[in-house]
Amino acid sequence: MRFLVAGTALLAAASGGAQDRAGKASIDAQSFRCITSMTHVRHFYVDNLNGDLQGTIAAANAKNGAVYPPGSVIQLVPGEAMVKLDKGASPATHDWEYLELDVSKEGTRIRRRGFADVVNRFGGNCFGCHVQARPEWDSVCETDHGCAPIPVTRAMSGALQRTDPRCGNAAISPEDAAALKQLDEVVESLKLQSLKQR
Repeated sequence: MRFLVAGTALLAAASGGAQDRAGKASIDAQSFRCITSMTHVRHFYVDNLNGDLQGTIAAANAKNGAVYPPGSVIQLVPGEAMVKLDKGASPATHDWEYLELDVSKEGTRIRRRGFADVVNRFGGNCFGCHVQARPEWDSVCETDHGCAPIPVTRAMSGALQRTDPRCGNAAISPEDAAALKQLDEVVESLKLQSLKQR
């Protein structure tokens, strides 16, 4: 299984007592489904657990940035998600909860979840990347929002999206297979770098 490395910064910030809710909807493994069944916006996918999908889409498409409504879900790849909680749930993360997911044909399992302290399996802190986004972008990273670039191309993230095992896709295109092979090489390189830093 392939996973996107969100960044390498480790932060000691704590979010303290943040809610396990996105407004009205509880967040559990069933909150996350086939990524391509969500709404596609540019190169990522969005949803809203509270039913305010139009508000989430409007925020995602706002030319000058916007605050996402509670319940918003953003995913670049199947194995990672961020969910907007009610205002005040986690001031340190601007009310975003970060989740690392295990996905398979059987469904979704939440591997890790939290706020400023979620570190993925390669040592990358999700918030460490997203905190770099300029304020008007509500902690959402894109290539021009102020976040450091990640070593994953659009071809790689697109291949991960199209090969989400929850979607029941039959065959992998040669282009996606090549992109996934390149991603494996990036992940192996990052693992080696992480081991050397220990």
